[in-house]
Amino acid sequence: MAIIVQKFGGTSLASEAMREKAIEHIQNAKEAGDQVVVVVSAMGRKGSAYATDTLIDLMSQVSDRPNKRALDLVMSCGEIISCSLLVQLLARKGIEAIPLTGAQAGIITDAEFGNARIIEVRPKRILEELGKNRVVVVAGFQGCTTNQEITTLGRGGSDTTAAALGVALQAKAVYIFTDVDGILTADPRIVPDAQRLPNTTYREVTELAQLGAKVIHPRAVEIAMQGRVPLIICATGKDGSGTVVGDGPWDGPVEIKGDRLVSAVTQITGLALVSVLPDAGHGISMEQARQLFTSVAGLGVSVDLIFLSPGLIGFCVGQEEAGLVENRLRELVFNVSVKKGYAKVSCVGAGMRGVPGVMAKIVEALYEADVCVYHTSDSHASISCLVEEKDYKTAVRALHCKFDLGSTNVRGS
Repeated sequence: MAIIVQKFGGTSLASEAMREKAIEHIQNAKEAGDQVVVVVSAMGRKGSAYATDTLIDLMSQVSDRPNKRALDLVMSCGEIISCSLLVQLLARKGIEAIPLTGAQAGIITDAEFGNARIIEVRPKRILEELGKNRVVVVAGFQGCTTNQEITTLGRGGSDTTAAALGVALQAKAVYIFTDVDGILTADPRIVPDAQRLPNTTYREVTELAQLGAKVIHPRAVEIAMQGRVPLIICATGKDGSGTVVGDGPWDGPVEIKGDRLVSAVTQITGLALVSVLPDAGHGISMEQARQLFTSVAGLGVSVDLIFLSPGLIGFCVGQEEAGLVENRLRELVFNVSVKKGYAKVSCVGAGMRGVPGVMAKIVEALYEADVCVYHTSDSHASISCLVEEKDYKTAVRALHCKFDLGSTNVRGS
């Protein structure tokens, strides 16, 4: 019997009706002859009684800076409640199941409370329970150190749990159930004719996740890619096929990626542009650049869209961190200016690698839409442009149209 992993996010468990749909997916997998491991998130979102953000707020009422170890203990409770409840609901359907915490499931992490990394999975207990024909329901987002300290995995932690278990168990596939039916060519709230991608590559999805798409966390994709375990992203409330993420082969018709330069367009908003100019008559030395970036790193601030030259250093940070960065650089006597109100719009596609003219099409699309570009960056599978935040929706629509990603142009199974 093949093993599959099914992960249900907070919105997939937030109501009785959605929990019933989750149980239906588990039943269907059992009836198909699969052994099923389920990974769950805390139920609902901020404001819901057992959501992770609600538990964080509870601790924050006591202290502005809660003890990290204690905070991880509290944050781990939401997922434990979810898996215990789901097991009881499965029992009502006559399905034998067992709930396991991350530690009981063999998720071993480092000791970085709040953002721990999985270093090992010991799947013995899960395999024993599967051997008893049970559904194993695992609390996502958590693990423990070799010293039995409870840790949480940070943003996207339940996705990461599911991918790690999929690799450790040599699963046939990992299903990520969410509130959208797969990966779309753009945010449908911005582009009404955004289309579902029937299949795509690990690299493309990693780029999309890092550049703003919130369907799955990039850490989960990277783990699945290392183990060559397919990810299937689909909607809890639908019976659609979703998006298959992997390096193939896939069943059914498959779009030829080399003929599709761009697969999707995504965006990150809420950015600030930091510009550092040299003093009159002098350039910015590499020693000054080293001092600048070391100082920003010391603040715990991540930088993006970096431009470095003797005449200018430019980079982006989150708007909420802009004041902190500006103050620090002024203390170091840098000639700095900070402007808020920017967004990063990105075209992602494995097919663009080595193909001339992609940047030309991007610039043409934004020029025709009267959108100004302030900075760019690229990788083998993406090109990003910094635009004013007021223009980002126009930019996304223009690029989506320029690369023919609408309803009549995206094909698949």
